Amino acid sequence: MALWAGRFSKEVDETVNAFNSSIAFDARMYAQDIRGSIAHAAMLGKCGIIEASESEAIQEGLKSILADIEQGTLVFDPNAEDIHMFVEAELTKRLGSTGKRLHTARSRNDQVALDIRLYLRDAMQKIQNLITELGNVICDTAEQHLETIMPGYTHLQRAQPITFAHHLLAYGQMLRRDRERIADAVARMNECPLGSCALAGTTYPIDRHMTAELLGFRQPMANSLDGVSDRDFCIELCCALSILMTHLSRFSEEIILWCSWEFKFIELDDAYATGSSIMPQKKNPDVTELIRGKTGRINGDLITLLSMMKGLPLAYNKDMQEDKEAIFDAIDHTELCLKTFIPMLKTMRVLKENMRNAAAKGFINATDCADYLVRKGMPFRDAYKITGTLVAFCIQKDLTLETLPLEEYQAMSELFAEDIYQAINLETCVKERRSYGAPAPDAVKQQLADLRVLFNQS
Repeated sequence: MALWAGRFSKEVDETVNAFNSSIAFDARMYAQDIRGSIAHAAMLGKCGIIEASESEAIQEGLKSILADIEQGTLVFDPNAEDIHMFVEAELTKRLGSTGKRLHTARSRNDQVALDIRLYLRDAMQKIQNLITELGNVICDTAEQHLETIMPGYTHLQRAQPITFAHHLLAYGQMLRRDRERIADAVARMNECPLGSCALAGTTYPIDRHMTAELLGFRQPMANSLDGVSDRDFCIELCCALSILMTHLSRFSEEIILWCSWEFKFIELDDAYATGSSIMPQKKNPDVTELIRGKTGRINGDLITLLSMMKGLPLAYNKDMQEDKEAIFDAIDHTELCLKTFIPMLKTMRVLKENMRNAAAKGFINATDCADYLVRKGMPFRDAYKITGTLVAFCIQKDLTLETLPLEEYQAMSELFAEDIYQAINLETCVKERRSYGAPAPDAVKQQLADLRVLFNQS
């Protein structure tokens, strides 16, 4: 018989039972459910709501259930409605009427709100650790390529010369913000709903500050209705994961481009690529393509959560059971993507010569040519026009700014001298970009040092 039976005159239809059940996906919260129940039992005993001996027996019983689950000697009952009912039923089986006292001054509404907060807090620590690991791989790789010149792009057109280190650290900064976003969301989530009960608190003399402290929360939630009726913390965390995955997807797209024959800037390790069933020459970047695809899946999880909550009156509604599959899915696939991306990036081979050759084409030093004239006193717009004319002439004559004869330069402006060739040298172009955050090696070294500190601080 269901633990909530009493009001009902007949058993629930089997189809409804199956439809109503959530143990297939919420069983993963068993450790958090038991941790919360141990704290609740300790508080009930301390406040004299149940006998101290009963409180101790319940806590020991819960610990034994946890040990049996983790050792594999206790298997989840698929017929149980949810993990909360499973644990309580097992406790009652072991302790008899004493086990039935655990649910005093508590509802499944505040229990599940507690469990999911505890679970997400633990899960986000894993995600943050993986982001830190990826950030350090990016920093390690960047450190090896402080002077590896490549073209920077706008509109996927070659634009200005940068270094591979500078490009990588742009993603490092995105990941830093991703980790901060998750940390901010976890901090906001770190309030304890336990004691909100069904929606209106309880008449028992409970100590909500005690349970909050035992479970590592900053404080109890200030409003019992709010404690059980919102899942904004799931939405916020899923949004942070969605943004993180968007960054991984953009990085993946670039890796896909870079390892194509059209770019050939990098080569992936064989362990992180696949072949074709019919074309023996193929080496496909499937890992990055899957990450790009899974980003859409996690965006979908976010939409699920937003849509689930948008029309719910206070307080708890069964719609909110849909929160767990969506946020669990987002966590699982984000974690999987990070775990795969990290070693893939660590083992890829950078083809420096190909990057340098690509940077030598496309007139990406044209801005530096214009800046050369500006430094000699010409207004920028005039310098811009002259440089554009020179580029058009080079294209017509199949030349580059580096190979254009000095007399052609001087035909456009008497300000040009022999030092123009040094000014438009790619190494010069990069090294002279020394402004804060720019690609000059010294500027990138500072970015790198700062980012390492930010990634490795607690």
